[in-house]
Amino acid sequence: MSDTSLIIRDAHPSDRDTIVEYNRALAVETEGVVLELPRLRAGVEALFREPGHGRYFIAERDGCVVGQTLITYEWSDWRCGNIWWIQSVYVVAEQRGAGVFRALFEHIRELAQADPEVAGLRLYVDKDNRDALQVYQRLGLHRARYDMLELDFVLAD
Repeated sequence: MSDTSLIIRDAHPSDRDTIVEYNRALAVETEGVVLELPRLRAGVEALFREPGHGRYFIAERDGCVVGQTLITYEWSDWRCGNIWWIQSVYVVAEQRGAGVFRALFEHIRELAQADPEVAGLRLYVDKDNRDALQVYQRLGLHRARYDMLELDFVLAD
């Protein structure tokens, strides 16, 4: 049974402040990182100016934004298609467990499967975030064979 009170839509520039707020909360909750507000705001605004960077989706219930996610794109020469990376997943605390992320994910999956240029979906999950990992696995995602390594020029200690 679908939740008709939950609406999934593309984000608009007018959602910028909410997206910035949710991204700041996400960074603190998941990684204990306090993001610099001017840099974060500029990053969110860049996505609205340059759609090739990615696309935000918003979940609304009763006119209130209760969740968000972002997809970014990575070209795969092996697959001759784009991998859509799901990022910036945030659901307000009171709505967790109420199907908000599931609705966002299903919306993205349907769009991806309808686009012949999309080869698959991926997302990051903190290795210690067991709750999120279980949610993602219930939706059909599985551990990839890759470890992630990085050289961070912005958030490095």
